[in-house]
Amino acid sequence: MNDATNNAITTAPKWFVFLVIVLTIWNLMGVMAFVMQMTMTAEQIAPLPEKEQMLYQDIPLWVNIAFGCAVFGGALGCIALVLKKAIALPILFISLAGVIVQMFHAFVIANSFEVYGPGGTIMPIMVVVVALYLVWLANNSKVKGWLA
Repeated sequence: MNDATNNAITTAPKWFVFLVIVLTIWNLMGVMAFVMQMTMTAEQIAPLPEKEQMLYQDIPLWVNIAFGCAVFGGALGCIALVLKKAIALPILFISLAGVIVQMFHAFVIANSFEVYGPGGTIMPIMVVVVALYLVWLANNSKVKGWLA
């Protein structure tokens, strides 16, 4: 076999692109949530319960940066997966790091569990699971030769 054959991209299964498009939509919803949070005015925060208001008012810059890395990295990583580009893996690692930093702040530093209760952990758990899955998917796709 020559080098061209060894470096050829293996055709990804049909479900791969469909799944990655769904995951791209998931991450674009995260981008929307980020934009909405970054553009919230004092008037929009005022009707929230006092404890929720405190959560929004006390978010440090580094957490907002982590949130941005998480959602924009997830969206860009998914787009790279749709395009079958190997750059998706490091981008999705950055996204996962952003998710971990954001969740650390939310549940350890800000103690949002006290504000939202057990029901408030469902979405963050889903976010972590999806971010982990995307890193695994990108790595597995790279190993299988689906990415260039």
